[in-house]
Amino acid sequence: HRQGQVIVSEATIVGVRKTGQIWPSDGDSLSGRLPQDGTFHGDADTSFGTPPGYSCAADRAEEQRRHQDGLPYIDDSPSSSPHLGNKGRGSRDALASGTLESTKANELDLEKGLEMRKWVLSGILASEETYLSHLEALLLPMKPLKAAATTSQPVLTSQQIETIFFKVPELYEIHKEFYDGLFPRVQQWSHQQRVGDLFQKLASQLGVYRAFVDNYGVAMETAEKCCQANAQFAEISENLRARSNKDAKDQTTKNSLETLLYKPVDRVTRSTLVLHDLLKHTPSSHPDHPLLQDALRISQNFLSSINEEITPRRQSMTVKKGEHRQLLKDSFMVELVEGARKLRHVFLFTDLLLCTKLKKQSGGKTQQYDCKWYIPLTDLSFQTVDESEAAPNIPLVLDEELDAMKIKISQIKNDIQREKRANKGSKAIERLKKKLSEQESLLLLMSPSMAFRVHNRNGKSYTFLISSDYERAEWRENIREQQKKCFKSFSLTSVELQMLTNSCVKLQTVHSIPLTINKEDDESPGLYGFLNVIVHSASGFKQSSNLYCTLEVDSFGYFVNKAKTRVYRDTAEPNWNEEFEIELEGSQTLRILCYEKCYNKTKITKEDGESTDRIMGKGQVQLDPQALQDRDWQRTVIAMNGIEVKLSIKFTSREFSLKRMPSRKQTGVFGVKIAVVTKRERSKVPYIVRQCVEEIERRGMEEVGIYRVSGVATDIQALKAAFDVNNKDVSVMMSEMDVNAIAGTLKLYFRELPEPLFTDEFYPNFAEGIALSDPVAKESCMLNLLLSLPEANLLTFLFLLDHLKRVAEKETVNKMSLHNLATVFGPTLLRPSEKESKLPANPSQPISMTDSWSLEVMSQVQVLLYFLQLEAIPAPDSKRQSILFSTEV
Repeated sequence: HRQGQVIVSEATIVGVRKTGQIWPSDGDSLSGRLPQDGTFHGDADTSFGTPPGYSCAADRAEEQRRHQDGLPYIDDSPSSSPHLGNKGRGSRDALASGTLESTKANELDLEKGLEMRKWVLSGILASEETYLSHLEALLLPMKPLKAAATTSQPVLTSQQIETIFFKVPELYEIHKEFYDGLFPRVQQWSHQQRVGDLFQKLASQLGVYRAFVDNYGVAMETAEKCCQANAQFAEISENLRARSNKDAKDQTTKNSLETLLYKPVDRVTRSTLVLHDLLKHTPSSHPDHPLLQDALRISQNFLSSINEEITPRRQSMTVKKGEHRQLLKDSFMVELVEGARKLRHVFLFTDLLLCTKLKKQSGGKTQQYDCKWYIPLTDLSFQTVDESEAAPNIPLVLDEELDAMKIKISQIKNDIQREKRANKGSKAIERLKKKLSEQESLLLLMSPSMAFRVHNRNGKSYTFLISSDYERAEWRENIREQQKKCFKSFSLTSVELQMLTNSCVKLQTVHSIPLTINKEDDESPGLYGFLNVIVHSASGFKQSSNLYCTLEVDSFGYFVNKAKTRVYRDTAEPNWNEEFEIELEGSQTLRILCYEKCYNKTKITKEDGESTDRIMGKGQVQLDPQALQDRDWQRTVIAMNGIEVKLSIKFTSREFSLKRMPSRKQTGVFGVKIAVVTKRERSKVPYIVRQCVEEIERRGMEEVGIYRVSGVATDIQALKAAFDVNNKDVSVMMSEMDVNAIAGTLKLYFRELPEPLFTDEFYPNFAEGIALSDPVAKESCMLNLLLSLPEANLLTFLFLLDHLKRVAEKETVNKMSLHNLATVFGPTLLRPSEKESKLPANPSQPISMTDSWSLEVMSQVQVLLYFLQLEAIPAPDSKRQSILFSTEV
């Protein structure tokens, strides 16, 4: 439905699990830990654009890659959570049982997957051949150089040879053994062929790569000095020959020593990509599956540890006196300039912060940057609110406007998919892609609203707008850490500034604005559906304090804060055990931030207009579709600054999560038809609705984010149980609980109704009515549909509607507009109990959902928003037969 729809971006707390059900005891082994902080940085050609392949052609293309000064950052993405058993399947899984026809389709898909497994392994073999030829090319000059080292005229000393070619022979032997083991198994292929033991052994020998990487910088430096000192070695190092492939022994390609020495570093990056692809096409029932997962876990942990050590040495350029200015971090950010939002590419070097504008490209020209300003790190400070009386006001963009952009993006994506399916000409698709790029760029520019201010002690201040507290903390930490090593101020000449700006083209790690249009077709579109997250506990705090966590996920190219745990008071070992349900819109990353709550507001200086609460640690998990597709709980530990937070996550795709379960209960109120409850109570509006609304209006109307902020899981479950057994003390319980838990209980009641408040029968009509363009026809249709609802449904809705309008009247305090309330309650009140669509045969399909789901959710929200904005709604205490409307039928 194409008109006036909005995106739901809400986290709902849905329950609590006993720790023992989800998390192993201290005696159990944890099946893998995800890396500390997800890393997307790689070298210039592997971070963005086409992912590295495994063919000879891909490796030959790699020959042309620019050599980076300094040791590159090793890319350990994509991250894949190890499979951790089959516990905790929800009742929704029963919906997945298909017909005989779908079973056959699944078997066919399994067959295709196993066939793909062979092709992936064939590609790995081809890649191994090329890699072995590169290692052979390195080993070829070693023997004569070692022989010459013992003569009176050595080209290199034995020590220099050992340093430059350190661990190359060992790497060759490891991969030769791997290749010799894999080749015959692929030649004698069957779907039951096992190769996991080979990959597991290869992963167990990564320690040799550790030694190689540790020595890499010294090896390159030694090689460079030897080339300058010895012309003969310089000639050798520029003309190393590697075989093009195993069969064509006479065909060779010329490589430099520095290019070949980089190959093992690059190989480490590819190890996770290889395993990830192989796992993707290995069924969980295959005997190779656990072995490959173990190999992947070892590889990821290895890469994570390497990343922590070599991050500062990633990119560099030479400046005066032979010093090195190294690039530590760069990304696209929004700068606020005289009230206008401007997109900038910001670079953090070891001695300065540089803000640039990316020039438009034309005629095949390479990228160019214009310098907007720079601040030496010795002169940079973070501006506090007290110092910035003239700090600019941030022009906020209304949620309605942002949602309108999201609607257009979703519709354009659907149009592009439709054109592709219809095999239409590329011109139509290109036009749609251009529109998509414009809308996504606009959303990226308009969505951030969190200030990040930097101040030049010798000049002016600058304001960036960021969408995530995680990102702001990351920039501030990086800058502060580097400032400890900077001791003098300086200024750049125009020539030096031009050289610096030109170097950004080579050194940049973030090559493209984070838009869908810049992704390759085979990249994951992210997850569409619902992510259940249980924040279990945390450890590693040095002293007791008041602690809580927040959760963020990416959506439409930027991160949004989705949930917050309760504050755990005066402890160094908080045990939250709170479960949240977070809606995902193409999400790929879950972030968690751990805060210390500061109740004494005078103790901490308030920077950037942020909360006075202090970030104690932060980390993130890559949401890997392959690992999450079976909807089992995945357990992991997030390490952050010495702190460890235990999480469990489970993903449910939209066609499962949007189904209501049929009522099986005869007693209680949750999950029971509303007409049954009101008849039993002899009331017009269920007691639970009246009690929750009364308590919220008594003390929650000025609560910031009421109905949006999740309540404590244990409180919600306790209230649910009390209402179900008609506990007479429920009003006393409510008075002692956080008001957000009461709001969560009310939402949970409507959500668990076996049929939506607007009924399955009338849901399609409401969806069609809201899409009418003529306002008079729309009002007539919508009001008459409302009158057609069963009496209990109608009166309960009117009662709730009147309450929500009163909540919105306090918007200046509670920040809950009519639009925000519609976003929270729309799907809860309208989401139908059945979906008229067959489950896809492809098991990975639920993960890669199109945006049509988003459009349906938008329609549900828009229906509620329409009634919230309509003035001619009768009072909730009116009898149905006395409801009058001015509009004719």
